[in-house]
Amino acid sequence: MVEWTDEERTIINDIFSTLDYEEIGRKSLCRCLIVYPWTQRYFGAFGNLYNAETIMANPLIAAHGTKILHGLDRALKNMDDIKNTYAELSLLHSDKLHVDPDNFRLLADCLTVVIAAKMGTKFTVETQVAWQKFLSVVVSALGRQYH
Repeated sequence: MVEWTDEERTIINDIFSTLDYEEIGRKSLCRCLIVYPWTQRYFGAFGNLYNAETIMANPLIAAHGTKILHGLDRALKNMDDIKNTYAELSLLHSDKLHVDPDNFRLLADCLTVVIAAKMGTKFTVETQVAWQKFLSVVVSALGRQYH
């Protein structure tokens, strides 16, 4: 189990309290699909993903980005048991969807970039440390069924 300091909990909660889920979710998933084009293979049913413009304008991508961020709410509400909280989702992504677990890390990195850009100077070193720790635990939990 991961130990969280009160400061880390406060930082993570503060980030989530200011998130525009639709904007940040869309931008993060779009960035991942554009920067790492091989991740697009899991979104074949989402229509035209041939270039950055079509990806950014795709309403299904936008909706899924929002869904991903709302999925992170589960980790926020269960910070002391993220691994078990994501057990079913990990199983879905490994056994049914066959998602490469490294893609979770790539998306987490894109999410960090988007949030850092949005927060600007408020994204301090301490903020990044807590945020990266949080996302690392989520990524590990999502990849759990692969091990």
